[in-house]
Amino acid sequence: MPDFTGGGIEALPSHPPSTSGNKEIDRRVAELVADAGCEKSCELIEEMIATALKMGRDGLSVADLKLFNRSLKELRYAARVFAPYTKSKKVVVFGSARIQPSEPSFQAAEEFAKKMHEHEFMIITGGGDGIMGAAQRGAGREHSFGLNIRLPFEQRANETIHGDAKLVNFNYFFTRKLNFVKETHAVALFPGGFGTLDEGFEVLTLMQTGKGRIIPLVLVDKPGGNYWKTWLKFLHEHLLNFGLVSEQDFALFKVTESVDEAVNEILHFYSNFISYRWVGKKMVIRMQRKLSAAAIASLNKRFADILIEGEIVQGSALPEEKNEPDLAEFPRLILTPEQSNFGRLRKLIDAVNE
Repeated sequence: MPDFTGGGIEALPSHPPSTSGNKEIDRRVAELVADAGCEKSCELIEEMIATALKMGRDGLSVADLKLFNRSLKELRYAARVFAPYTKSKKVVVFGSARIQPSEPSFQAAEEFAKKMHEHEFMIITGGGDGIMGAAQRGAGREHSFGLNIRLPFEQRANETIHGDAKLVNFNYFFTRKLNFVKETHAVALFPGGFGTLDEGFEVLTLMQTGKGRIIPLVLVDKPGGNYWKTWLKFLHEHLLNFGLVSEQDFALFKVTESVDEAVNEILHFYSNFISYRWVGKKMVIRMQRKLSAAAIASLNKRFADILIEGEIVQGSALPEEKNEPDLAEFPRLILTPEQSNFGRLRKLIDAVNE
């Protein structure tokens, strides 16, 4: 699974590794990590231990220490659950837990998940009932993940995912939300309440600011429904018209008229495009197929406005990508764009798929 920031983590400035501040303790920590069987990225494990030791000296409250400790445990456990499925594409489905099986939105979510499974996507939901249960029923237990949240009132996972090894229970919304965006290749929003809108705006914010990978975000309604049309009208009248977002930001999502349109939007996004990564200021777009010289010339003409230097060129993997050997053979587009208009970069990805 590629870094969910699109290489943003690798592109961060290098800093000296964090230590405990005591050379003898650092030596003992390194020895402990080696004795514990660490085989790769051991220096990062050593840094995490050094950070924990510093917490012990900082006089933090018990509440803070429990928060940090439990968060790390949750992130580790979830990563272990997802690890065997890194080669599988996944789509997160969000929507209300209150939607009943007799309602059109429930049936649409079930149909959407079934069709995505037919195209070899796995489904991730919050593990609850309603839209979440519908999506997991459509995909089936074997092809589903449930990221459930422990709440003060009784909360049981839906019947499809209950008791499955791919059901993860979280204490904190922020660790749960991180796993939704970290593990998925697409997001589908069905009608829902505060939680659904929160997740949708979270994904939009991450893409708009470049802190998360650009992925398909589709908003699906029941046939003839106006839930997302009303939401879209609000964005235009109260955000765009007041200059709080830009017209290009609307390229980061798509309101769809049917399940088939939503499915096709996701499939088209990956018809040639594979992924992208930042290498310093350069954006490297991995593709399944090379583009023609005429297509490259067209891209340079159409997207000259976002290039801060040079041109869009076609090439091969850069040396900095050596930690992703599975992608080494694929052709690349290499460019140096401004990192402030991610709606235009989404349009560039769409053009790669033309």
